[in-house]
Amino acid sequence: MRLVTVFGSSRVQPGTSAFAVARAWGRAIAEAGFGVATGGYNGAMEGVSQGAKEAGGLVVGITAPVLFPHRNGPNLHVDLELPSSSLLTRIERLIDVGVACLALPGGVGTLAEILAAWNLNHIALMHGKPQKPLGVHVGWLTWQRIGGLA
Repeated sequence: MRLVTVFGSSRVQPGTSAFAVARAWGRAIAEAGFGVATGGYNGAMEGVSQGAKEAGGLVVGITAPVLFPHRNGPNLHVDLELPSSSLLTRIERLIDVGVACLALPGGVGTLAEILAAWNLNHIALMHGKPQKPLGVHVGWLTWQRIGGLA
């Protein structure tokens, strides 16, 4: 199954509008016939996973247990966990498994993921290779004004 990778904050709480947006994106992606790949943990990643699962989509969680030993594994909606050994490996895997990437509002980690995807697209362009679509949620336009996602 083709996957869409979704990046987003781990600090988003269930019951908030940000969680509802993430859940809606997961559902829309699954309804369009794709599975989702996320970092596999809580927050927006869980919202996307829940929405995709509710719509019958496959949910892949690319976790980093070495970096986040305090987290008790992936969220409950993950069908397949792919643990990574480092932050850079995790980001690379997230980008690699998806046919496209979507970045929901987040913090420094999400920004690093956006920049990596953007940079890989730039390198692909320089070599005449296809680029992966990269969508960035409009919430990033107001990120600096509100001081990031709390």
